[in-house]
This record gives sequence, structure tokens and C-alpha cells, in this order.
Amino acid sequence: MNDAFPALGGTEGSRSWFERAQASLAGGISSSARLTSTGPHPYPLYMQSGSGARIRDVDGNEYIDYLVSYGSAILGHASPLLTDALTEVLHTGTMFGTCNMPEVELAELICRMVPCADLVRFANSGSEAVQGAVRAARGYTGRSGILKFEGHYHGWSDTLAISNRPTVAEAGPYEAPHSVPHSPGIPAGVVDDVVVCPWNDPAALRAVLDAHRDLAAVICEPIVANNACTMPDAGFLDLLRDECTARGIVLIFDEVCTGFRTGPGGAQELFGVLPDLAVFSKALGGGLPIAAFAGRREVMEPLARAEVKHGGTYNASPLCATAALVTLRALNDPAVTKRIDETGRRVMETVRRAAHDSGVPCAVQGVGAMFQVVFTPDGTPTRQYRDLLRTDQPRYDAFRHELLKRGVHTNAYAMACWFVPAVVSEDDLAATCRAVEEAFAVL
Repeated sequence: MNDAFPALGGTEGSRSWFERAQASLAGGISSSARLTSTGPHPYPLYMQSGSGARIRDVDGNEYIDYLVSYGSAILGHASPLLTDALTEVLHTGTMFGTCNMPEVELAELICRMVPCADLVRFANSGSEAVQGAVRAARGYTGRSGILKFEGHYHGWSDTLAISNRPTVAEAGPYEAPHSVPHSPGIPAGVVDDVVVCPWNDPAALRAVLDAHRDLAAVICEPIVANNACTMPDAGFLDLLRDECTARGIVLIFDEVCTGFRTGPGGAQELFGVLPDLAVFSKALGGGLPIAAFAGRREVMEPLARAEVKHGGTYNASPLCATAALVTLRALNDPAVTKRIDETGRRVMETVRRAAHDSGVPCAVQGVGAMFQVVFTPDGTPTRQYRDLLRTDQPRYDAFRHELLKRGVHTNAYAMACWFVPAVVSEDDLAATCRAVEEAFAVL
């Protein structure tokens, strides 16, 4: 744990629970992302309840929440829309292991909302859905190679846990980065199937594509949520589309973070670029575990014919499918996603103004619904993963610590982002902006 900062005042309950957890949970956690190793806190905060845009920890401290379950709880915590619908399902049966009506209605709605979606398959997490999309692409093309971009995150499974956070020494030459496994335990044969390329570099992209003729798919985060919301350069996604079409390569957008958040049709609608396949999770379920991959009929047909295999006991259970159906019906209203975007943009503008007034160089990048504050040396936005390696992590830690002290909860990781829920009130927004201004005043 990081002891660079003192424990947040009034969080002894969290400290006690973490000490207890370490006796039975490996590392005291159930997900590596919950270990605040790059955050200012020497132990995780334990949350007990939430309502709307606010959460409360076991010590009774209240925070305005811009983590919202890593973007999942987009309708807020304990949303009446969800709790009412899910209570009914709890009384009729949460899980049958059979087909059910909500999954059909949900698939129909996704096909109406998502531009590339002719057919849909469901899974339980973004990592699972990425594996399904990659298998679909390999089955369709008969090839095995996958091109991914340096720093982009596509889940924790072996399939694409490659070059997520390499050091410069590990990553190798800029134009042709090494494929670096994210963890011990990933077989070399899996790593060999993955080619890595720098983001936002047309010349490097073409060179890598020319050098590798066995690619089944190119996969990317269209807005790189796991690289501090690094945006695509103008025309770069169009170039990806054109190059994949010309070479017969399946283009996959990982919209686990952007899907249904940047608008009803996700990033593909926002940028006007259609992938062959897209992956969704997080906001899809409104806080319950469900994911999907969807795409062009031609690419999905081998799945439909059961030539390409895909399954899962818990896929699209009535409980989770109902949660997703309720969530997407709400998000299919452009007024809802517009409100999310406008709320986020007001926070972004406050950060820019406060940073300018305090003389602290930083960039605020992303879109209203999801953004990050990046402390670059000259205050310019990042374009690629390696730009992030020169950001001021200690200053980000200090910024987040000051926000926590003032009741604003954000991601501990400088390479992650703020997620804005749909239920931020004017009072919440005013308190957030005030906390931002006060935090910059003491940085």
C-alpha cells in the first residue's frame, strides 16, 4: 500500500475491515483494481450504501461519486427504476439457465440503439465479451493474429492482457512496440498472437499492418478510458475502418466504457465510424453484471450456426437482463445522455479554470460523460500511452486526496477517468465544483 499520504480522517472502520479482509481474501481484495497502490490512501475505503449520486462508507462519510462502479452505475445508486423492476424479478425467479423473455427484448433494443448491431450475444463481464468477440473474428476470418494498441485495456484474461501498462524499457521501440504480458501466467503462445501498435499514428499503423498479414482483428478503445480518456485524432478511426476493410480484417470497438454512456449509440455513433463488432458492459447493466458483443450479421453468423462456440451458465439471466433493459430504456432518451454530458462539461470547465487560476499545468480530456484530469508537464492533452508515462502521478494523488477530504470520490488511478452518473443534482454539482476549486488552491 502507498503510505505517502496519511489516512483520511474518520475512516478507521475501513482500516479495520481491510485488516480483517487480509486474513481470508488474497491481498484483502476481490479485484486488483481495488488495491489503492497508486492512490493516496493506505487502505481501501469500504462503502456501505448509496443513493443517487452519493455513497457512504462504513464510517458514515458521504461522497459525491464519480467512480460509480467504474462507470456501471450510470443511473446512480439504488435507482428506483432498477430497484422496482428487480424486486419483481426477485419474486419470480432470478436464474433458470434457460432462454427468457427479457434477453430477447434487450437484444432487440441493442440492435435498435447500436449502429453496427445486427446480432447480439450476451456474457457476464467485459473481459468475457472481449473473448467472445475475438473468437468470433478468428472464426469468421480463419486467422489468429490480433492487433491492439499500446496502453488500451481489454480485460484481465490472457487473450488481450498484453501491453496494458509496460514501462518504456519493456515496451521497446516506439514504431513497433514489443508485446508485453500484463502478468505472469500468460502463455508465450498467446502473447505471440498479439501485435502492438502506437495509438493515433497512421504511419505506424500502416507499417504494422503491412508487416502482419495474418490478422483476424484490430481492436481498440475508441476513447481510451484506460489511458486517461485519450481521444482519437481527427480521422484516425476512419483510417482504421478503411484499412481494415481493405485488408479483410475485422474491426472491433471495445465500448465497455463508452457504450451507452457517450450517447445512445456509443462512441461509434459519436464519431460516425462503424466497427464490424463492438463490446459492451459497465453502463449496459446499470450496476449488475452483464455484457454483450454485437456486430454485423455476416461476422456473427458463424456463432448463430454454432460453428463458433460461445456459452455461459449465467449469460443474460432474467435479473441482469431486466436491469439492462430498464437501464437502456432510460439511456435511449437523448435528453438523459445530454444531461450527463452537460454535467460533466461543467465540471471539466471548472477544472480548467481552477488550474489556470492556480498556475498548475494540467489537461482535462475526454467528453462530458467520461473525462480525466491529467497533470502533464506543459498542460497539453495526451495522444498516446507513452505520453502518460511523463505525467505527474504524485500531483494527481494529491489532487484526489484533496477531493476525498471534501467529499468527492474519483478513481485512484491517474490513467483512468471520471464517470458522470445521470443523477448529479445542482447541489451535487455545486459541491463538486467548489471541491475542485479548493483542491487546486492547495496543490
